[in-house]
Amino acid sequence: MDKKLITREFLTGERALFNSENLIVTDSVFDDGESPLKESSNIDIEGCLFRWKYPLWYCNHINVKNSQWFEMARAGVWYTNDMQVENAMIEAPKNFRRCNELSLKNVNFFHAAETLWSCSNVKMENVTAKGDYFAMNSCDMVIENFKLDGNYSFDGCKNVIIRNSSLLSKDAFWNSENVTVYDSFISGEYLGWNAKNLTLINCTIESLQGLCYIENLVMKNCKLINTTLSFEYSTVDAEIIGEIDSVKNPKSGIIRADSIKELIMEEDKVDVSKTSFVLKKEVK
Repeated sequence: MDKKLITREFLTGERALFNSENLIVTDSVFDDGESPLKESSNIDIEGCLFRWKYPLWYCNHINVKNSQWFEMARAGVWYTNDMQVENAMIEAPKNFRRCNELSLKNVNFFHAAETLWSCSNVKMENVTAKGDYFAMNSCDMVIENFKLDGNYSFDGCKNVIIRNSSLLSKDAFWNSENVTVYDSFISGEYLGWNAKNLTLINCTIESLQGLCYIENLVMKNCKLINTTLSFEYSTVDAEIIGEIDSVKNPKSGIIRADSIKELIMEEDKVDVSKTSFVLKKEVK
């Protein structure tokens, strides 16, 4: 079916293109007026500006390229299925909630507070974000080259693969399940608490009291820099390159490293026989 072209329009008023189907919208501005494309489907958008609230709710089959969400376009995309966003700048917070089949490529989130909540089947490539509570309760995510500056990220997320990324994020991956991170850098206090099946491969970690209260923590070929009181009450299989600053009361498993600067094992807190250490140098 051919699509109708709308180009170089200045669209205002509530629900300006409500319940539209089979449109191509180019070089246009969605200004003062809520929900301009609510309940629309099969829409291609290129070179457009979203300046007001709730532009894409309850939509299906949406393709957006080279477009911008301004600060007042908050809560921009909720309850939408099958959406691709490429080459976008998003200034507005609280974007992308309860979306399914979402692809984000070359996207910058300047104010990503409470963004990407409860979404599923998400692909992200070359995305940067600044803001707290990113990706809470989302699932089935594949992420490549992601840069995040924001605390409490990926809380409650499930089935996530992250590669070649950098996260500056306190309390990242809390309450998560089945998360694997490859070739990445993570810095932030209390990393991974209460997670299940957290795997870190070829990663560098910096964290105060990180990697605690985890069920089935696996680390392969990782570095821990300035990371103290690690592994408390975790079940762990860790292969660490170099020295670990301090380890406190792992629940069980094996920890391999060159050395451990400080090892705290309290027999009244854990069964110390359930954790083994393979060290190239003795514990100081």
